[in-house]
Amino acid sequence: MRDITAAPVSAEHHQEVASVMPRAQQARKKMYVLDTNVLIHDPSALLNFEEHQVIIPMTVLEELDGLKSGKQSVAADCRQAIRTIDKLLGDASPNDIEKGVPIVRSTAKEPMGTLSILMSAEQTGSHALPEHLNDNKIINSLAALQEKYTSRDIILVSKDINMRLKARGFGVESQDYQSDQLVDDIDLLPKGYLEFPNSFWDTIDKVETVQREGATEHILKREGELARLNINEFVLDEQGFLGRVTSVTDDRVTIRDLHQHDLMNEEVWGLVPRDIYQAMAMNLLLDPDIHLVNLTGSAGSGKTILALAACIEMTVASKLYKRIIATRSTQGLDEDIGFLPGTEAEKMEPWLGAIVDNLEALHEDDENMTASVDYILSKVPLHFKSMNYIRGRSFQHSLIIIDESQNLTPHQIKTIITRAGNGSKVICLGNLAQIDTPYLSALSSGLTYMTERFKSFIHGGHIHLQGVPRSPLAEFAEANL
Repeated sequence: MRDITAAPVSAEHHQEVASVMPRAQQARKKMYVLDTNVLIHDPSALLNFEEHQVIIPMTVLEELDGLKSGKQSVAADCRQAIRTIDKLLGDASPNDIEKGVPIVRSTAKEPMGTLSILMSAEQTGSHALPEHLNDNKIINSLAALQEKYTSRDIILVSKDINMRLKARGFGVESQDYQSDQLVDDIDLLPKGYLEFPNSFWDTIDKVETVQREGATEHILKREGELARLNINEFVLDEQGFLGRVTSVTDDRVTIRDLHQHDLMNEEVWGLVPRDIYQAMAMNLLLDPDIHLVNLTGSAGSGKTILALAACIEMTVASKLYKRIIATRSTQGLDEDIGFLPGTEAEKMEPWLGAIVDNLEALHEDDENMTASVDYILSKVPLHFKSMNYIRGRSFQHSLIIIDESQNLTPHQIKTIITRAGNGSKVICLGNLAQIDTPYLSALSSGLTYMTERFKSFIHGGHIHLQGVPRSPLAEFAEANL
């Protein structure tokens, strides 16, 4: 079996989008053959090819069957994909399935496109790949399909760039699956703030200033650079002005005036922000009206230590939340955790070492750092959870920290965020430059998908942290290696 469990889900941005295409652009209907990793990446992928024919090779069904009952996090995605296929096929006869069963969607009045199961074809000629690999079996079946349907465009859809290259080298057209890719350039993602050189007010012609609940708010016309602002984003300039967007309409944007000095000097569990970006992140983390905080940035920019300090403050000091749930997406975690000794928390500890490391950093000035950390771990309701144990759970009045979230697919990140119950807050931490899974890229990562989807969410906020304050060595390595 191919190694598709290590990276259950993702993509290397390389080619054209293989999903939804306007009918007007299609000279003829196409036949899209889906690879296993596409169905794991998006179990509903079958529904995204409009009027075209979708084909599932028998080899793909066998791989889904082999993964559906495992302990890996992909097992649930495999089961959902299998249920989707079964629902679409219904009670169709073998002949109907071979010809193509109409795909019925809940949003469409009439069926669009068809679904078929492709049996492995026997290769009689010399032009065939050796079938000791499942990849080769699928490609050989596609080549046979091309010989049978010379008037149809047959396209392999796969998240595996190497399989796409093999298919193209063998004469089979291949494409990436990108129906859930919302941006074409990672630089187009919102950073969570808008910076102005010199004075922000030099760019403003007219402003209406009001006092609300003891705060100063500026109502501005939403034009020019201000048209890019989203709710809960910040505006800052070189003259010391700092404001946060509290309301956005089609033609107006309201910015609450913040005191930069106060934010920079706010101490949270002994931690003081090192720069204005960390101060803005802390402002979002401590706001009880913000239910989702998304922190991105390079290694050492302070994502984890900021989140941990804020979470301890909100559970131990202010008691806004009852517990902290820490989890992490790591390649190999689901397979390896079962072989580690001890309880779930003890098994998770090596994988969540970043949490403990940052906890030690918060208490490095204490007389006995080890005793302080042990005391905090005994007093703070901090729970380490595997991704597998989060599925199906509902966490009430909890702070949920998702570390290394760049390794999640859009479907996985949706599964986790929907676990947040009443009075809970989700904090996603990630670095899009450090994606560890072979089927994901910065553009197809669930972290990118979530950042773009939630940019207009009134209870959400995002900050891209700058700099590498971890150490001069780390900063130089980040810039030069």
